[in-house]
Amino acid sequence: MALLFFSSARGPDECTLAVAKAVTQFLKEAEQRSLTTEIIESVLGDKPNTFRSVLLSIEGVECDQLIQRWLGTIQWICQSPYRPHHKRKNWFFGVTCLANPMELNDNTIEFTTMKSSGAGGQHVNKTESAVRATHLATGISVKVQTERSQHANKRLAKLLLAHKLAEYAAEQTQQQKNIRQQFHYSILRGNSQLVFYGEKFQQRKD
Repeated sequence: MALLFFSSARGPDECTLAVAKAVTQFLKEAEQRSLTTEIIESVLGDKPNTFRSVLLSIEGVECDQLIQRWLGTIQWICQSPYRPHHKRKNWFFGVTCLANPMELNDNTIEFTTMKSSGAGGQHVNKTESAVRATHLATGISVKVQTERSQHANKRLAKLLLAHKLAEYAAEQTQQQKNIRQQFHYSILRGNSQLVFYGEKFQQRKD
């Protein structure tokens, strides 16, 4: 399992729209490869149906190939749907893979199961598939709820908790700040890993 972070890099509304389109495209490509994905966290943009950032998990046989295809700076070439007369047509955002932290031992974590809340259908509401993982030493906790099994939620909760603990340790030592915040400032304009065009967010075929 890996975690991917899509960031608009503090760009304008067009970049947040590009992130939304990119996540939709990425999930489509993952489904075509029979990979398992889950949106873990998202920060909404100012415009409807846009995202400043999205954190998602992905796992499966061809997981690494798809991740490598998307890593780096992504370019979207399109006339702004928000500012029709704006001269700029190049919008950039970035995708990074968060490194897997050291695996936590179960004896350092308290797991609590519960019924999932919110939308998801009868299965979500009637089964205790949601998992809260709490690190005993620090009290840091995460909650994961999906329509998948309790076992899958437990694995994902451990991974997310490990990332939060790694961030916590970095802040305590002041050696580095939040990895995702750093990424907002490190995206290069140009030298794009992928380029997409137009409202339909499509690649051109050579």
